[in-house]
Amino acid sequence: MESIKEATATRVQTLSQSNLPKVPPQYIQPPQHRPNNHLSSSSTTIPLIDLSLPSTSLLFQLSSACRHWGAFHVLNHGVSINLLHQMRTVGSSFFEDLDSSEKLKYSCDPSSPASQGYGSRMLVSDKDDTVLDWRDYFDHHTYPLSRRDSSRWPDYPPNYRNVVEEYSEQMKRLAQKLLALISESLGLRSSCIEDAVGDIYQNITVSYYPPCPQPELTLGLQAHSDFGAITLLVQDDVGGLDVLKDGEWIFVQPLSDAIVVILSDQTEVITNGEYKSAVHRAITNANKARLSMATFHDPAKTKRISPAPELVAKSGAKYQELLYGEFVKSWYTKGPEGKRNLDALLL
Repeated sequence: MESIKEATATRVQTLSQSNLPKVPPQYIQPPQHRPNNHLSSSSTTIPLIDLSLPSTSLLFQLSSACRHWGAFHVLNHGVSINLLHQMRTVGSSFFEDLDSSEKLKYSCDPSSPASQGYGSRMLVSDKDDTVLDWRDYFDHHTYPLSRRDSSRWPDYPPNYRNVVEEYSEQMKRLAQKLLALISESLGLRSSCIEDAVGDIYQNITVSYYPPCPQPELTLGLQAHSDFGAITLLVQDDVGGLDVLKDGEWIFVQPLSDAIVVILSDQTEVITNGEYKSAVHRAITNANKARLSMATFHDPAKTKRISPAPELVAKSGAKYQELLYGEFVKSWYTKGPEGKRNLDALLL
């Protein structure tokens, strides 16, 4: 059998373009994780929140969405709609217009989790039973500015780097606005969550999910919750994002002008479990490639995270304090498996 390292030397897009009748065994999910065993519901979807609503109504809707879903769409978010379209365009151009040799010039370090560049593999475990995701990606380090080196980003199309820089800035502003509103919706001072997170570390990951010959056996991205503070996701019109709600997978219908907000594990800890991080996954399909852009906003790895004192005073601490860098290391080496790394912190 081909080894995991050999399999990851070939990008998923290259496998897809070779017209294989079946996916290689490393991409086949165990039966309990296959998407056909957890049918997505079309009867409901994540909440849609208009950020231009009056404050009372807005905070009420945010509180409900954060408490019961951990994921929701936002409209009137302040990010330029034209910029959303430009970001989709430059992301698609990298994956679909450049040949493999050009893309490989930007390869990331496969042995280092979340290293900047072009890759396919998320986890760093070398176990033979590791199941691979049907996905390629390009990860950009964007904030703090000391991490940003746009010379390592693609220079095709010519506006690629400028678009990513502007997108990064507008997404950071939106993340800060949302963290303030989420804090207020819990009756906390508006700066509470952002103060707890500290300086924001932002990554932008453009994910490309090629057509898959056996979508019923694979996942584009395994079920997980994000480990940082808040994730802002933009889809194309193909769709493939599922969110887990009450044991059922809910398909998130793409809305071209909306942004998906996904609460991450550190926000669940800081809110002492009042608000939940969302378990989500990406499914594949046989006919169309899919593009999504996730902008992650995380603490520094040296930051210690614990529940907000105001919430602990009400009901006692529900999570133990954590060093964020250790939490991230556990996530990448053990694998997420839903929320097991967060559950390990429960008191």
